[in-house]
Amino acid sequence: MIAQAWIAIAVVAAVFVLLAVGRHPPYLILLGGLAVLLVTGVVEPTAGFSGFANPGLITVAILFVVAAGLRQTGALAYLVQRALGRPRSATRAQLRLVPPVVVGSAFVNNTPVVAMLMPVVMDWCKTTRIPVSKLLLPLSYIAILGGLCTLIGTSTNIVVNGLLVAQGMPGLGMFDITWVGLPCALVGVSFLLIAARWLLPDRDSELGVPDDPREYTVEMTVVAGGPLVGKTVEAAGLRHLPGLYLMEIHRGNNIVPIVNPSEQLEANDQLVFVGVLDSVMDLQRIPGVGPATRQVFKLDSHRAERCFAEAVVSWSCPLIGQTIREGRFRNKYDAVVIAVSRNGERMPGRIGDIELRAGDTLLIEALPSFVEQQRNSRDFYLVSRLDGAGPPTNAQAPISLMILAGMVALATTGLLTMLQAALVAAATMLLTRCCSEETARRSMDWPLLLAIGASFGLGSALESTGAAQAIAELGLGYAGTNPLLALIVIYAATTSLSELVTNNAAAVIVFPIAMSTAAQLGVNHMPFVIAVMIAASSSFATPLGYQTNLMVYGPGGYKLSDFLKMGVPMNLLMWVVTCTLAPLVWPF
Repeated sequence: MIAQAWIAIAVVAAVFVLLAVGRHPPYLILLGGLAVLLVTGVVEPTAGFSGFANPGLITVAILFVVAAGLRQTGALAYLVQRALGRPRSATRAQLRLVPPVVVGSAFVNNTPVVAMLMPVVMDWCKTTRIPVSKLLLPLSYIAILGGLCTLIGTSTNIVVNGLLVAQGMPGLGMFDITWVGLPCALVGVSFLLIAARWLLPDRDSELGVPDDPREYTVEMTVVAGGPLVGKTVEAAGLRHLPGLYLMEIHRGNNIVPIVNPSEQLEANDQLVFVGVLDSVMDLQRIPGVGPATRQVFKLDSHRAERCFAEAVVSWSCPLIGQTIREGRFRNKYDAVVIAVSRNGERMPGRIGDIELRAGDTLLIEALPSFVEQQRNSRDFYLVSRLDGAGPPTNAQAPISLMILAGMVALATTGLLTMLQAALVAAATMLLTRCCSEETARRSMDWPLLLAIGASFGLGSALESTGAAQAIAELGLGYAGTNPLLALIVIYAATTSLSELVTNNAAAVIVFPIAMSTAAQLGVNHMPFVIAVMIAASSSFATPLGYQTNLMVYGPGGYKLSDFLKMGVPMNLLMWVVTCTLAPLVWPF
């Protein structure tokens, strides 16, 4: 190998070591590795930055906008409530993930499936109090396994099929790979569900409820005709909300001061909660509950255009000594008070009946212009906008679900590519006000996108310098004339490369070697083609091995060792199943 190839290998090795140490964010390590390769001239800028223009990366970025629309309309929360429920253990939660993720990944590219479901799973972890580290890695692995089941489940399958057709061979049918892919998925999922209890970390991440000395009082109403009417507090999922406590229920002229888990909810019940700020904001997005004050719907602007803000009442505020209702807060400030915090006190009664005092902190729903207008006002000591999505646009929930269904249909039928379908869906989300332009911008996970783009550059360096080719050919030198042994080595070479470069690059590098090996041995090429497909996509042992692994790496709070403990056995299982079944389905 040339000197540049050795430099590329050294840089990639250093990246793995730094990822294993875990002292720096993954995107900084990956960008640093790419920078070294660019400065040393190992990779040209065009090739090094090509990952940032990769259709897969762009698709993931656009799907953040689609997910933001689903989240802001409450559609994601509704889907979680209906499909995933409230499991009592991490194992049951992982089991509930299997059917929708496997089926979705089989017919829609698995990377977009993970991009769509990540916010769902993270919200789910909050409400079920299951550590996010117990679910995000299984989400990635299950999506990878689902992608093995059909020709369109992963882009690698399509790439390899295209290479096969380019050589004048008949292409594969939609379900030809299913004969091997489905058994791989069944074995992989079974191992995951059994071993996850011991091999997955029980590690909290930044997704937990933060400590906050302030406790807000917030009032919500049970929406008539909604999914919570007739359910008990326990069944409605309102008993164990993280960082929130259901203090009392106002039902007509009656008050339920001590709320039992078996208390049955009725339409238009007024629910008074006490909790920390982040939890109060999450409460706004639970399907079946809405703001108790009708003032929210009397503001001039659409809810998608509004934001949440905090304001601290000053001594000179003209509303001191008056209740929020008496002071006509909405008319005076064109804003609505959603919740009130007062020195950590739990204030009884409804929000509108709270008498304002200096020092009260108000959670407000208003246009972004409110923050600028009142920042220097004498009525408030401090006005600050809160990060994250704005108020929910629940009325658009059916629209956002139709947009999602349309995107899946367009991509599955092949009328549009996944990228094109995602672009149409994101644009429609914005046009129908399922989410605002600002919410769409805030939804982007830039560290994740930078990490994925940089990882493509590292893979490009290994490929362009010939390092990847040399690694593959070195392994094949031990195969001899035994077709089964050659198949085993082809699989090992492909899966090893896939952990270092992109799965598509690994397939492209090994495919001609595999076809040449089959021709030299005078045996059927199909077992080798299937082995390349499965091996390139079955990358479980490192976060760089597959885009979905890299996507869950940071949010799940994982370390490289977590991937090795779960991923190496998974890789070995896929190796055994593929090399056993492929020659049986397509004899040599």
